[in-house]
Amino acid sequence: MSDTAATARPPAFGDMEHELATTRRLLERVPDEQWEWKPHEKSMTLGRLATHLAEIPMLATLVASRDEFNAGGANRWPDGPPTTRDALLAAFDQAVRGLTSAVDAVPGDAWGKTWQLKNGDQVFMALPRAAALRTFGISHIVHHRAQLSVYLRLLGIPVPGIYGPSADEGARPRT
Repeated sequence: MSDTAATARPPAFGDMEHELATTRRLLERVPDEQWEWKPHEKSMTLGRLATHLAEIPMLATLVASRDEFNAGGANRWPDGPPTTRDALLAAFDQAVRGLTSAVDAVPGDAWGKTWQLKNGDQVFMALPRAAALRTFGISHIVHHRAQLSVYLRLLGIPVPGIYGPSADEGARPRT
């Protein structure tokens, strides 16, 4: 991050890289053979949930780089969504690079400008860009990451530490 970007990025995004790295550690544990598994009939499949986590940084990039996002007819996966862990991680890594660049390119005075989430002419959300990115990007990824950690636990897959060691890691420090 350049010195200019460091001064332009609001302090509320000081944890962005940590949250993204933590999310990647969970995505690394998604087993290809359980892609269609879901814990309940109303739940997303493991693959769909993991894919949604991979697309959130792409969506958050739109918050940083545009004044609005119109979800009507949006196709986030023109070549189809990832269907394997390797493809998922590649998509996530690319999306994270795009998000980091987009956030660092936002001029300091643009963080207070209103950003809108729309579907056609209907406005679902209108917030200052900084609040929209925090809500739509970071808090959103934390929410779905928590769901993914439960899916992994139910499948008997060791869960990495998120804000400290997990029960699977014991007292070992994270690397």
